Amino acid sequence: MKKTVFLFLLTLFAVTAGAQDSQTGYNFLRIPVSAHAAALGGENITIIEDDPSLMFSNPALLASVSDKSINLNFMTYMAGATTASASFNRIIKDKASVAVMAQYMDYGKMKETDENNVIKGEFSAKDIAISGVFSYILTDKLVGGITAKFINSYIGDYSSLAVGIDLGLNYYDPDREWSVSLVAKNLGGQIKAYDEEYEKMPFDLQAGVSKRFASLPFRLSATLVGLTDWDYGLINHLVIGADIILSQQIYLAAGYNFRRADEMTIGSGTDDESSHGAGWSFGAGLQLERFKLQLGYGKYHVSSNSLLVNVSYSL
Repeated sequence: MKKTVFLFLLTLFAVTAGAQDSQTGYNFLRIPVSAHAAALGGENITIIEDDPSLMFSNPALLASVSDKSINLNFMTYMAGATTASASFNRIIKDKASVAVMAQYMDYGKMKETDENNVIKGEFSAKDIAISGVFSYILTDKLVGGITAKFINSYIGDYSSLAVGIDLGLNYYDPDREWSVSLVAKNLGGQIKAYDEEYEKMPFDLQAGVSKRFASLPFRLSATLVGLTDWDYGLINHLVIGADIILSQQIYLAAGYNFRRADEMTIGSGTDDESSHGAGWSFGAGLQLERFKLQLGYGKYHVSSNSLLVNVSYSL
């Protein structure tokens, strides 16, 4: 059973790495859900914590979550737009875990105009994703996971439907505090388009590593993203982050996303350019035995700041 699941995941990784590329549909799925991951640069697939929100980044990390944990998340986005998500999980016979989760993105009200730019009223736009997650402990150090997603998107009177999956593997050595992961995100596509043009999901192949130092209160993380899309510089594939672990209950975190900083750099004068802090992110967390509160701050647009809040409770 374990070998079959492992080989199945590796085969899918190999096939999708060569067959998929990044797309622009359903980009709300790229927005971080975990405040901890958001604080570490917005992309992290390797942190081993009792944190349900991390399974949105890597389904294999569900194996580290306490049984019957309720997770609620909320983030302010650009002006007029907000996003929220929730999850609940169960452990099955020690090695397997299952969870259900949902994501919601509301883009607010927008003006509706005709071809002559005459305002006819207002319309709204929103995205919804309902998912099921399964993780299985393959060995004492290796975990595999899969997320199946059903996505519904609305723009005014138009709508679209899509299905997709995430595949994740995590290797964790608790003695040396090394964590290594590989994740294929958003494999799939539309089953109902807005019109006659069908879009793919925003596929992303990621690899990451985290290392906690026993003699120091630090954990460092590095994540490589967009590994099937090399149309931009090598450094822009890298996201780095660091945790300062003040105690078992409290951490501070910071990260830097090179691609975000590069893409959000704008001119502020004849020769001056600035990303206005985009790329940097920060956060903190309080992690008690049953209750957890985590905050993450980042800029996903040069004109706005975003605050992400996670609240979790184990029943």
